[in-house]
Amino acid sequence: MSIVLFDNIDRKHLYPLNNACANAKLRTGICTAIERWQLHAGSNVYVHTDAYLAPLYETIPPDIHYWIDAAILPDAKLAERILALKEGEALFSNNTLVAGCARLDAAKVTAEDLHTFFTKQHDCGSIRKLVHGWDIFEYNDVMLREDFDLLRHQKTSLPIPANCQVINAGNIFIEEGASLNFATINATAGPVYIGRNAVVMEGCLIRGPFAMCSDSVLKMGAKIYGATTLGPYCVAGGEIKNAVLQGYSNKAHDGYLGDAVIGRWCNLGAGTSNSNVKNTGSIVKMWNKVAHDYVEANMKCGFVMGDYSRTAINSSINTGSVIGTCCNIFGDGLLPKYIPDFQWGGKGITKYELEKSFKDIDNWKKMKGRSLTDAEKKVLQYIFETT
Repeated sequence: MSIVLFDNIDRKHLYPLNNACANAKLRTGICTAIERWQLHAGSNVYVHTDAYLAPLYETIPPDIHYWIDAAILPDAKLAERILALKEGEALFSNNTLVAGCARLDAAKVTAEDLHTFFTKQHDCGSIRKLVHGWDIFEYNDVMLREDFDLLRHQKTSLPIPANCQVINAGNIFIEEGASLNFATINATAGPVYIGRNAVVMEGCLIRGPFAMCSDSVLKMGAKIYGATTLGPYCVAGGEIKNAVLQGYSNKAHDGYLGDAVIGRWCNLGAGTSNSNVKNTGSIVKMWNKVAHDYVEANMKCGFVMGDYSRTAINSSINTGSVIGTCCNIFGDGLLPKYIPDFQWGGKGITKYELEKSFKDIDNWKKMKGRSLTDAEKKVLQYIFETT
């Protein structure tokens, strides 16, 4: 049977990270939810999400499927229990659907009524789940360790180059095509995963847990603290700690990035840095789209940035900031803590013109051999018109 990863009714709490994609595409640890369930089940994975995002994903064929909340972060035991469900059975946690097995018409199923289709409901206790954006870096440590074990199962690592200095070599895995030169890697506190065709340049200092996915680049002299993840085709440099770059994004130069999540196709200009703790040491609050207010996050909380957003050189990002989708940000001093979608500027904010945003995004995509698709344009237009 195949898997359908569905977006639950609380998906908007993860804004802006899932504004231009389904929850199934969000990366925590090393994998996205799609990639993780492919590893657990070895079967096709489909996506069921809001109507404006549906054109980005393959049509779900009629059949019996496992319907799984895309926001859950399963361990091996939960994954095994889900994949053992029979037709009509479902698992619930705190009266909320986690997963079920059924033959459903995907075109007629909504997040609000999905839980009603299962006749046998079992409680699975407490689970890990992405509810807010900061959960991605909060759970990144534990998920990176679990994904590391999944990915290296029955595989052999490339040998560590002799010119690299390492501690706990058995906790380092290097995929085919990866290149490392004169790096220092300490995998004592957690595993280090170097993906296919990734490049670690000279002088990099890495402490696990850390993962860089396929075709990502770590520039000379970078300082990486766990738990940090670079998604595919990312470029990273400077100092990074407990941050997740979803994919195709750049933090290529000096500056500090900590306790943060960066969406896809973003760029942080040279010298951009963020604060991740208040000078008072008190709880950080972040903007929540559902509450239309600032809500408590954690003691350490940097910022979250939606897809296609960029900062100018030497940008200073405040503690607990939220930067929306497709923003071009610049300005003196600390930037506003909340910057909505399609904004141009910092303190003197104006609206980003839609057609210009398409052209600019396409320019950035061309740098990595990609282009903006018609389906992606329609998603961005919807976000622009509803902002």
